[in-house]
Amino acid sequence: MSLLNLSNKKKLPKQSRRTDSVMILSAASGAGHVRAAEALVSAFNTEGIHAQHVEVLKYTTPFFRKVYADLYIELVNKRPEILGWVYDSLDRPYRFQKRRLTLDLLNTGPLIRLLKKENPSLAVCTHFLPAEIIVYLKKKRLVDIPVAITVTDFDAHAMWIYRDVDWYFVACEETRAYLQKLGIPAGSIFVTGVPIDPVFATEKSKSEARLHHGLKPELTTILVSAGGFGVGPMESLILYLDEVHHPIQTVVICGKNQKLKERMENLRTRHPLKVVGYTTEMDSYMAASDILLGKAGGLTSSEAFARGLVLVIVNPVPGQEERNSDHFLEEGVAIRCNNLPALSFKIDALLGDRERFKRMQQSAKKFGRPNAALEIASILLKNR
Repeated sequence: MSLLNLSNKKKLPKQSRRTDSVMILSAASGAGHVRAAEALVSAFNTEGIHAQHVEVLKYTTPFFRKVYADLYIELVNKRPEILGWVYDSLDRPYRFQKRRLTLDLLNTGPLIRLLKKENPSLAVCTHFLPAEIIVYLKKKRLVDIPVAITVTDFDAHAMWIYRDVDWYFVACEETRAYLQKLGIPAGSIFVTGVPIDPVFATEKSKSEARLHHGLKPELTTILVSAGGFGVGPMESLILYLDEVHHPIQTVVICGKNQKLKERMENLRTRHPLKVVGYTTEMDSYMAASDILLGKAGGLTSSEAFARGLVLVIVNPVPGQEERNSDHFLEEGVAIRCNNLPALSFKIDALLGDRERFKRMQQSAKKFGRPNAALEIASILLKNR
């Protein structure tokens, strides 16, 4: 479908639709957007409303899909400085929207057809791409779908910002103030936190969680999220972490990276090390832990804070993760290590000041928003 044909197409008559048809739209450009969408599906189900999750890159051209998803991961892993440059260069609210929209419309024909066919009573977007398309279709009177955006980072990049979005859900008050300054109506912005799985709202005993996973109940537990690290850097990270003087135990979550899992299992460490592959028990591993060591992604960090974990940020990805880091450091819920050889020193200094560590854990718990997904669903069902 060409952009010209779409713009000149005859306007559709108002379509009938179910009052409870909710579509949650994500994009598999990084895992956080998809996991946020899954959390919202669970939240709407809790409210008795069936929500359909659509990963929108499946409804784009093959080349666009590959560039959008694979290039992002490639840059994160191999050339993060380029990703940071692109992030900063494009962070000009409203400035590049027309050019970006032209490109996106040329590659999202199947998504446009799906939206017109399904005609949901509500669309909730955990990525800016589907929001951009829906806002355009509404302006052209091709659909009439109320649209909400849930920003999955603690800062709102220009790509998230559109004047005709019905609801914005953001992670913190500063982001609300920023959107208001850009002309977004105050009454449409809600500070809820990043939507995470409602399971994180259920309290779990730390000692019981440790026993469940075969961990020693008395040891300070450091959870390492391997997302964003390559095999080589992860080996170095674990070996530097093993130099910590305080008694600790480490859990490394490798996900579906089997090569990384095998390399981790072959490491010889002084402190107890548990290596985990893909798991559906991330909330339980976090309940068993005291510290999360990793990147500063919006969703994983939000899960950690919901469990009261202190975040140790290692080499955040330039762009959104660096901006997330700024928020976390200001809130007193994280420390940052820019040089791996200093990692053990940073963690020993943290664990050696028990009062400081306790304050940071309390701040993390207060900063966490475990009910964010449920709160978003509730607000939307009351206001649509």
